[in-house]
Amino acid sequence: MIDLYYWTTPNGHKVTMFLEEAGIDYNIIPVRIGEGDQFKPEFLAIAPNNRIPAIVDQAPADGGAPLPLFESGAILQYLAEKTGQFLPSDARERAEVMQWLFWQMGGLGPMAGQNHHFVQYAPEQIEYAINRYVNETNRLYGVLNKRLADRAYVAGEHYTIADMAIYPWIAPHARQRQNLADFPHLARWFADIAARPATVRAYARAAEVNTQPTVSGDAKNVLFGQTAKSLG
Repeated sequence: MIDLYYWTTPNGHKVTMFLEEAGIDYNIIPVRIGEGDQFKPEFLAIAPNNRIPAIVDQAPADGGAPLPLFESGAILQYLAEKTGQFLPSDARERAEVMQWLFWQMGGLGPMAGQNHHFVQYAPEQIEYAINRYVNETNRLYGVLNKRLADRAYVAGEHYTIADMAIYPWIAPHARQRQNLADFPHLARWFADIAARPATVRAYARAAEVNTQPTVSGDAKNVLFGQTAKSLG
């Protein structure tokens, strides 16, 4: 059993997508980030960066005590290695997957995240910031589209944790001011993953957990006003 500390963000969706694909039993523990649950001591003991997702593996492979992990990319790698699924054992194929996993963690996620912030949540519309992040998101979509021109998935012909990491950051493409019609190979890949039964189940869980996905003014203060003092 995996305890999943979760909220309905792109990084949260990555882990539910994996767990649904792998058929692993898991228990969702909602972390209502707009209400400040991420600063509770019991969560910080698992995720010291006060960000979701985090997991506690109640039955780690070594048979030892429950194992906590934070950071979505590290969680995907851990679960893939534990289950032997969605991460190749061949060194070259594995390297392809890990490069694209890190590409998402270091590039697409942070840039699209800033896109979301300045386009949707900033109290004032700053043209330079909006253009900077919308354009960089567009460039990254172009990188991904080119990559997918001659292969089914980002690391080759098999679906992997790299695809699971990237997909949730493409899902809000309209809010990122991106048109998938401009990226036909990416659009084909996106439609393929969206239709996977595990993806459908993962997003259905999100709808069950968060029935009011809008961000209130109070929630913005919690989400965007954090400093070191927020950690207590």
